[in-house]
Amino acid sequence: MINYLDAKIYVAGHRGMVGSAIVRQLEAKGYNNIVTRTHGQLDLLDQQAVFAFLAEEQPDYIFIAAAKVGGIQANNTYRADFIYQNLVIEANLIHGAHLAGVQRLCFLGSSCIYPRDCAQPIKEEYLLTGPLEPTNEPYAIAKIAGIKLCESYNAQYGRQYVSAMPTNLYGPNDNYDLANSHVLPALIRKAHEAKQSGSQDLVIWGSGTPKREFLYVDDMANACVFLMENNINQGIYNVGTGTDVTIRELAETVMSVVGFEGGIVFDHTKPDGTPRKLLDVSRLKALGWQAKTPLIEGIALAYVAASFVTEDTSA
Repeated sequence: MINYLDAKIYVAGHRGMVGSAIVRQLEAKGYNNIVTRTHGQLDLLDQQAVFAFLAEEQPDYIFIAAAKVGGIQANNTYRADFIYQNLVIEANLIHGAHLAGVQRLCFLGSSCIYPRDCAQPIKEEYLLTGPLEPTNEPYAIAKIAGIKLCESYNAQYGRQYVSAMPTNLYGPNDNYDLANSHVLPALIRKAHEAKQSGSQDLVIWGSGTPKREFLYVDDMANACVFLMENNINQGIYNVGTGTDVTIRELAETVMSVVGFEGGIVFDHTKPDGTPRKLLDVSRLKALGWQAKTPLIEGIALAYVAASFVTEDTSA
């Protein structure tokens, strides 16, 4: 096993939920040469600026956690923005890393890369075996391109670029904007506001029957650092818990954590998305890694850390 404690590590997207968790994980493990840049300091859509930055900094390892992300509504509404910005960000960083001589890199993808109706649980080899979920197809295609970029630079140039595919993530620094957030942060926000306003019901998109898997973001960060420290240098690795819940069950858990005692009303005019999306995590588990944070514990941690909760408390 290689000791990376003295290595220079660049975390792209360090202010986001995943990137900030990776920085926390690295700092907790004693890494002290972590390189970050805000959007104001480095626009990842600017190819020349990215190439110059990487050539100057010469990092030993890169985590690509920078991306344009959002829930069903955002993905379906801003389709051009999602495919363009994600394609450009990953292309600039991966090709820029190669030009700078960076040998090792971890690209973070998404479980939406897999076909909408593929067998469950989803194995890494199911990639490109069927049609994607239409509502987030542009984002998924961009992420698939990132995986193929890594594979191609490995094949042509002998680079060691690995791809990690997280399931649905949640935790500190999540996006709680109800117009653009994912299902779990949206439920936490809705349940909190329903409790604060004294509402009788919690309104949830869709039928409540789709099943989803959720991973606390600090577990995801731990998996990424695990891949780096154990010198895993190629391939795709699913990162998840290996278990899933229905949206109804998720809502009930959130309500329990938040303390909202009303009922649930399902808005059937809104889309469900993919019926089920459970990752097969046996490949990463075989290397010795598995998630540690139970769902109810993770939701409690996320709720306490949410900015709208701390604002209400201090008001």
